[in-house]
Amino acid sequence: MPNPLLPQLLELSHQLGREERALAILGEGNTSARLSDATFLVKASGSNLATLDAKAVTECRFDGLLPALDAKQMTDAEVDDALLAARVKASARKPSVEAMFHAWLLTLPGVNFVGHTHPVAVNGILCTPHARAFATKRMCPDEIVCCGGEFVLVPYVDPGLKLAQAIRRAVTAFIKRTARPPRVILLENHGLIALGGTPQAVLAATLMAVKGAEIFTRATALGSPRFLSAATVARIAGRPDEHYREKVLGLR
Repeated sequence: MPNPLLPQLLELSHQLGREERALAILGEGNTSARLSDATFLVKASGSNLATLDAKAVTECRFDGLLPALDAKQMTDAEVDDALLAARVKASARKPSVEAMFHAWLLTLPGVNFVGHTHPVAVNGILCTPHARAFATKRMCPDEIVCCGGEFVLVPYVDPGLKLAQAIRRAVTAFIKRTARPPRVILLENHGLIALGGTPQAVLAATLMAVKGAEIFTRATALGSPRFLSAATVARIAGRPDEHYREKVLGLR
């Protein structure tokens, strides 16, 4: 039987892969969707978000990948073996090496979809010393509504197991401090990860983070950005009318 989440994952992938959005080109980026407590769908290695089809999506077992995050060290060959062994169907294509962090993020409360991209506007900041200010400050109300009060920032680590472990450490610390999962994770010198309960939430967080990056860059060019105060950010994040708007927009 066709999985009902597959069309949603493909549509999200196509939206993130649209050339004019400058979020990902060629084989950049990947997406995933949680099917059950046991398995998830993830983009296959080397496929293109803009043209992704069902043959380039692989169903994987969580228990085939999550134990690897506790490994102190794995060779590239061992990582490849784990990726191949995690497939539900042996004939399926090898999942992206970043399936490891997708697997862990999809176990977080309320997270059913994950989208990872390399937005030009965001990476223009993530490749500078301004990355932390962009991650922790807010300039506009809708940035808070769609992306949360702050982003998680992960220092550069090569893609693969080490990156998945670094993401887990950073997100775990964020959840311990804020009591909620993040909506956006920034990877220094690499890209952006958006997560949410719906494809709409992932797309909205991605696009609003890009808008925020463009505003941040322009404001910085004109002098010093004027950030919203912490009290204002907390007030907007807790407003009932904003929560209602999030539900109407499919962000919750």
